[in-house]
Amino acid sequence: MGSNPAVAEVQVELAERPDDSPLRCAFEPLSENDLSQRLAALATPKRTVFDAERGYLADTIAFQPCLRYNSQDRFVVRQLDIHGQKWTFTGVFDGHLGDATAEHTAYHLPIIVTESLLRVITGPGAPSPAPDLICDLLSNGIKAFDDAIAGDVLDLFPGGITSLPSRTDEEIQAVVNDFGGGPSAGANYQKARLCLYGTTALVALVDPTHENLWVANLGDCEAVLITPDEDGRLVRHEVLNVLHNGNNPAEVSRVRRDHPDEPESVLNGRVLGTIAPFRCIGDAPFKQPAIFTRRVLYNLYPGVADPTPWETFLTRNRTPPYISSEPDVIHRRLGGPRSFLILATDGLSELYDGMTGRADMADDWARCIAEAGRAPGKENLALRLLRHALGGEDLMSISQMITLDMETPWMDDTTIVVQAL
Repeated sequence: MGSNPAVAEVQVELAERPDDSPLRCAFEPLSENDLSQRLAALATPKRTVFDAERGYLADTIAFQPCLRYNSQDRFVVRQLDIHGQKWTFTGVFDGHLGDATAEHTAYHLPIIVTESLLRVITGPGAPSPAPDLICDLLSNGIKAFDDAIAGDVLDLFPGGITSLPSRTDEEIQAVVNDFGGGPSAGANYQKARLCLYGTTALVALVDPTHENLWVANLGDCEAVLITPDEDGRLVRHEVLNVLHNGNNPAEVSRVRRDHPDEPESVLNGRVLGTIAPFRCIGDAPFKQPAIFTRRVLYNLYPGVADPTPWETFLTRNRTPPYISSEPDVIHRRLGGPRSFLILATDGLSELYDGMTGRADMADDWARCIAEAGRAPGKENLALRLLRHALGGEDLMSISQMITLDMETPWMDDTTIVVQAL
């Protein structure tokens, strides 16, 4: 085989295998040099420098080792120009069923936040808004953005959702499958297509003086704020968000309280027995009456190839919405020693499944970043954290994780932003 690494095999347990038997898959045991190169190629680490003198920057990775699969995660790292003052906006988005809504959200949400800030900050000398006002700005902007996803589609039909029963399939198809000529061809289709998918959203906003941090969350991503000392010893860390999923009793109670006569509103820890996050952007079939999906989305071409699995949860859809677009928004004062903010999709936390609780996991992440020291060097901190979670110095374990020869993904998409504040 020349200089190529030997091929080994490992047993992989997959939940979808009907007989629960493990699958034997080949992988390449990699040397340190080859592993570092392969991991960097798969994770595409990037660094965005906001202010080199002050050390304000953000490191990112977007990781999916299965080369036959396109990640549905997205991230954003942006500076927002508000009358010459630079705010920073970062975020991670975990799409499901497809990547269209995650892509749409990552592109448009910074624009919406910029427009909202310009409305409350009237000029270069204007006083800074109160922290609670920024919390409301983020919450209202996210909710309005989500409302517009289905709202833009319903606006295509005079009379809205109440008009759908009287329309034929052919009439609806002519509206949403607008692939004729002209510069706007396909615009209606793209609007309707967004309703098929959804995404979690975890975003952070930092003011120009780096004295204030706001974090807004929908779904089950993770935000951790850490502050190491000069020697890399951990001073403190804080998990900044709650998880909006079936493992959170408060979320389960909220949905059941809103739908008291519907025992299947939460089934097997999932909304309507189907979807894991309890708060998301998009996911119109869980927020609109079932007729919206059956009459509009079923008439998209291409669209829903087989409605059978959709009907499983649509038959339970009696009093929508079941999924909320109202984010939790928190504010924290910054200052003193340099802090680091970790934003990560749940692919990172899934690497810890069965190993530790959430608090211990956050502590592990914090120690990993703290050991890099207070001043970011050349090492990409997001890539450092990913490698640490995959196995650290265990070359064999990491080789298995990143080189399995499989047709379908064996691990979740993983996206990480580490921001030096």
